[in-house]
Amino acid sequence: MNIEIGSYEAKTKLPELLRGIQAGNRYTITLRGEPVADLVPAGNAAGNEDAKAAVDQMRQLVLSAPPIKGLNVKALIDEGRA
Repeated sequence: MNIEIGSYEAKTKLPELLRGIQAGNRYTITLRGEPVADLVPAGNAAGNEDAKAAVDQMRQLVLSAPPIKGLNVKALIDEGRA
């Protein structure tokens, strides 16, 4: 369950929110009504899996792209350092 909570209330009730996290709740902390942060359990396995999947997709994209002829990565790096 995702619960919205204002930043001031989150600050004053942090221990209560942490107990809620242990009970399985998730909180979205807002500042003037705009979401600014999510308070979720540490070691979120689903989030880690999403990140791993994204990295795998990026690797596949890089490996599937044809090489660009005449591209010298070392020269580009050195040019950026000049």
